[in-house]
Amino acid sequence: MTYRSLWLSGAGAIALATAAPALAQGSAAPPSSAEEPGADIIVTATRRASPLSDVPIAVSAVGAQAMQNSGASDIRTLNQLAPSLLVSSTGSEANASARIRGIGTVGDNPGLESSVAVFIDGVYRSRTGAGLNELGEIERVEVLRGPQGTLFGRNASAGLINIVSKAPENSFHAKGEITYGNYDYWRLSGRVTGPVANGVALSLDGVWSKRDGFFTLRDTAGNKVGDTNDRNRYFLRGQALIEPNDALSIRLIGDYTNRDESCCGAAYIETRERRPATGGSYTDAPFNRIAAILAGQGSVIAADPYDRNLVITPGRDYVSKLKDWGVSGEINYDLGGAKLTSITAWRDYKSRDYGDYDYNRADLLYRDPNTYRQFRTFTQELRMQGTAFADRLDWLVGGYYAHEKLTLQDNIRFGADYGRFAACRLMAGAGTSSNFTAQQLAACGSGLATQPLITGTQANLNAGLTAAFLNAGLPPAVAAAQAGAISTGLGNGLRALAAIPAGTGDVASRYYQKSENWALFTHNIVHLTKRLDLTLGLRYTHESKRFSADLNNNNATCAALQASSLPTLATNPALGSAAALAGGILTLGCLGNGSTSLNALDLNDRISDGEFSGTAVLSWKPIDELLLYGSYSKGYKAGGYNLDRFQLGSTGLNPVPAVFSPRTNADAASLRFAAEKVDAFEIGLKYSQPKWSANVAAFRQEFKNFQLNTFNGTSFVVQNINGCDSALSAGTCDSGDVGPGLISQGVELELVATPARNIRVTGGLTYARAKFANRLVGSSDGRVPLDPALFLLPGSINSNAPQVVTTASFAWTPEIGSSGLSALFYVDGRMTGDYNTGSDLFPEKAQDGYAVVNARIGLRGPDQRWAIELWGQNIFNQDYTQVAFSSPLQSSSPCTSTTGQFGTLCGRPAAPVTMANQLISAYLAEPRTWGITLRGSF
Repeated sequence: MTYRSLWLSGAGAIALATAAPALAQGSAAPPSSAEEPGADIIVTATRRASPLSDVPIAVSAVGAQAMQNSGASDIRTLNQLAPSLLVSSTGSEANASARIRGIGTVGDNPGLESSVAVFIDGVYRSRTGAGLNELGEIERVEVLRGPQGTLFGRNASAGLINIVSKAPENSFHAKGEITYGNYDYWRLSGRVTGPVANGVALSLDGVWSKRDGFFTLRDTAGNKVGDTNDRNRYFLRGQALIEPNDALSIRLIGDYTNRDESCCGAAYIETRERRPATGGSYTDAPFNRIAAILAGQGSVIAADPYDRNLVITPGRDYVSKLKDWGVSGEINYDLGGAKLTSITAWRDYKSRDYGDYDYNRADLLYRDPNTYRQFRTFTQELRMQGTAFADRLDWLVGGYYAHEKLTLQDNIRFGADYGRFAACRLMAGAGTSSNFTAQQLAACGSGLATQPLITGTQANLNAGLTAAFLNAGLPPAVAAAQAGAISTGLGNGLRALAAIPAGTGDVASRYYQKSENWALFTHNIVHLTKRLDLTLGLRYTHESKRFSADLNNNNATCAALQASSLPTLATNPALGSAAALAGGILTLGCLGNGSTSLNALDLNDRISDGEFSGTAVLSWKPIDELLLYGSYSKGYKAGGYNLDRFQLGSTGLNPVPAVFSPRTNADAASLRFAAEKVDAFEIGLKYSQPKWSANVAAFRQEFKNFQLNTFNGTSFVVQNINGCDSALSAGTCDSGDVGPGLISQGVELELVATPARNIRVTGGLTYARAKFANRLVGSSDGRVPLDPALFLLPGSINSNAPQVVTTASFAWTPEIGSSGLSALFYVDGRMTGDYNTGSDLFPEKAQDGYAVVNARIGLRGPDQRWAIELWGQNIFNQDYTQVAFSSPLQSSSPCTSTTGQFGTLCGRPAAPVTMANQLISAYLAEPRTWGITLRGSF
């Protein structure tokens, strides 16, 4: 689907629907009220219960009925209902990335907090992946767009997802549902609530779900051996609501989530070689099969990744285990002239994600079962709010404190095929075609001894170097001696690389981060006149983080390579391809800088930062039905540490790759990344009539030090992105010329209509252009160049940031006779424009525009006491990619020339390390699912 056809189809859907996205389907009232014509939408986005039409910020509210109709059970399925939001998951269900208006944080690296914060019942969740759990019974979900910080405890630079669960009720009520669908999908959920004493009500709700995987795992003969991307989880939440009098309310919540699943498999989606052509465009060339053969795949890579058949290393699996639990207490006390709110919470989140790391049948890399990440978080929020000056001022002041301990144990090990694979990959050559004959490639692929290949390569190197030295004017004896020494060193390096033992790698490498965050904030609405309001908010945030690491590795080969002549050879550009080979041996032999030489390190570092942020909004209601507003907000998200040792010592000022030499304790500071900051501007209007309403917002958000996390095929690279007004010199510029590196600007349109009884139509359009500056640097002082792997970023649209998104839904609940029966006819759709799913914006990672449609039809009893519904999600079985990534190690070409900011050189370290024949893998979205749901309540 082309960009133009998506635009036209989206505009047509809105014209037909004359409605808004599902933003207006939420309500603080019971779910049935969401279907009542003219029902006003009550939200708490400003910490005050207000009609949505009176809130001068961009917020979408999705109610329980809307989520139930769409089949939403976690925040990822909010994509169908909120056009400015995009939630995707990657290597595990614990990793999720939420983007609002094209801005967000890639979720695979636990050292980065999300630019889009997630709150559940007022409690901040450390990472977006917590929102991919079952949500249970909810009242509504609010999606706040733009920087947040003067209303919620934890600040966020791009937006916020606020999930509000159903509170206990003072009348007895119970409900339950059972669902069965394809892929042998079972889901049971239920809730019971009621009073147990005067002023005390309890509730218990839970969900259990199980489903077969979407991918079939096959052995080398094509026989099915299992599946992956399945579902096996349960969720429980208990609540107590204590209201001893009208002034005091206490809400206690405890919840527990357990997941034990096989997740997540990835399929090859791009197996063609791409080479730059004249004018900077790309042309397709026949796929170079070097990488595939060396990976043990031969020529059996599936032509269609959406056949969902995977072949992985025998005996391995994709494993995702998670335990997430917590307790919280919210106290609201009416002091007469003011209201005091306290929210205290403790969260413990631990996920273990391990298994085959190379996503193919060759035994190259794997994570062992001792891999895990754990967040233990204590938070305390206090707020006081009230009115003053004869209700001319609505004031709010608050404080927030958070203490978090993060532990990451990341154990990556070499498989039995790794050493042979790594040596063959280097010897095959750095060009777009192999130096090996077909027989030599077959020898690599079949597992035969690599010694003859190494000997031949060494002899070729010796001959080539000797000739080059003779041409340079060296005496024959000197030329032969130097060439012999270099070629021997390279040959010995290849032999050591090929002999890396299986199981070598991390033994128990742990990263620790302790963070303390405290903040003071205020949010005040001044009623200048009856129809003119001025909102002023201010926040001061102070964040301190302490980092330490205990690295334990048994890869003695790396230390031996670092102690050899290879580091000297690799940093000598005069040696050309020989230097590149030396660098390749060090890189692959010390993958991720995994070496016994790190075991003696006791890495420690600390950062501390404080920042003011805030907002100012002027809003005016010329008539009761119309609200006009304009706002400015300054947002902030703290800096932190890249929990991947690959960047140790690579500060940008020191171009020598970290793997070329042993590291020291002083290198810990090189893992830092700076705080993300944003200046946001917005104007909007909200118009509300009994039968229809419309919201329009235009925005511009300028990000400095945007925290970009990307996977380069071996490790995670984190860099701050900034722009330069002046021309770059060696990739840097003066600090006075540094400005925003990423700007998101656009328009949002949201409409909702109830044109007839029992009919509700919604739709929306978001145009957001999240574009990088034309010249980029990696620090706010302009002294650090952009990482070469990110050479495609300047002047491009951000990843996972479609410029055009449209949503629409139609719900019809006609009455059947006079006995109270009713029917349900529901359909929703999301049409998404083209976008790139990779942080480095490689063209192979682009996703064409697509449309996803959900539908539901059902019969309901009087007062919805019972219901039977047939449903389908992604009913047209749309194939699309959530996130594409560079397949680990799956390239035989270390670099290719480019133009633009990086010039035309191809070498270390000035030129981009791009892979001309890099294989691309992807985490695919779910296929069509369908089923039947039975629901009952009393």
